Amino acid sequence: MSDADFSLWVYLSRTPLLWLTVTLLSYVVADRISAALRRHPLANPMLIAVVLTAGVLFATGTPYRTYFEGAQFVHFLIGPATVALAVPLYRNRRTVLRAILPMGAALLAGSLAAMGSALLIAKALGVPGPVLASLAPKSVTAGIAMGIAEGLGGDPALAAVLVILTGAIGAVTVTPLMEALRMTDMRARGFAAGLAAHGLGTARAFHVNPVAGTFAGIAMALNALLSAILAPLVLRALL
Repeated sequence: MSDADFSLWVYLSRTPLLWLTVTLLSYVVADRISAALRRHPLANPMLIAVVLTAGVLFATGTPYRTYFEGAQFVHFLIGPATVALAVPLYRNRRTVLRAILPMGAALLAGSLAAMGSALLIAKALGVPGPVLASLAPKSVTAGIAMGIAEGLGGDPALAAVLVILTGAIGAVTVTPLMEALRMTDMRARGFAAGLAAHGLGTARAFHVNPVAGTFAGIAMALNALLSAILAPLVLRALL
């Protein structure tokens, strides 16, 4: 690298726009890779983008705090994106109302299963209370999960990591699992994906089928609301 190139890099590395650009370009590249691999479950754009961005940070020796100062606008957008979950719910309100009872039962069972199973296993392994509080909203979209965890006395940053891990695992396994179970109803497949794996599961559902994606978005929105109510009750019962 020449002195001019090095000076340019030093200047850019201190510019907030650089890391926002790196984040967006990583996702664009990741999406192209996923498309080239025919949207294989393992070729999840979000996971690939995380790996690409982490590789850039490691190669340049950039600390996370410096990166976040530049990419925090993406973090800010989590809030509006979470509020936007109301859009598919409103657009499909008639469908939701027609199937309110089975959807309500599936929502309650799925939310309790996702939350209760993780907390019971963690408690059996001796995980302390603050970590349990961070684990409780693992199947909720990140913006709401961080707020729930903080309200319960947990660590919002840890909650965000657990949410991403949950979504990544769900996005990778949802299609093979549904195929193995011979579940062909795209409404049920999408609802299960959105409930268990929030945003990443919803994105995967949209790649598979638009109907599945719509119902995944509905499940994600409803689960966020229900988990905010259930998490304190379940955690208090366990502790």
